[in-house]
Amino acid sequence: MKSNAMLVASLAGLTILAGCVETTEESSAPSAPAVGSSSDLSSFEGARAGQAEMGIRNLGYEPVRSDGLTTWYFNRETGACAEITTSDGRYSSVTMLPAEDC
Repeated sequence: MKSNAMLVASLAGLTILAGCVETTEESSAPSAPAVGSSSDLSSFEGARAGQAEMGIRNLGYEPVRSDGLTTWYFNRETGACAEITTSDGRYSSVTMLPAEDC
């Protein structure tokens, strides 16, 4: 009887510890922003430029050229190209273009 009680107590302890295991895979990887995707940035229209740029970069885009307040971003993995115009600190226009336009 005593060994059965110890076995039950040990199993209960292991069960509790198993629930405490923390995985760090997700927390160490850069998180994708809640808007946009690696192939479409149109949902960034209206976003504050300073805050949204890191989200765009986290999706795999990099600026490839600029002209005034317009910047073209290209995602080498997906071949997606976006033309983003900034006005009053916000992305006033986000247009997805063919890859060759970047």
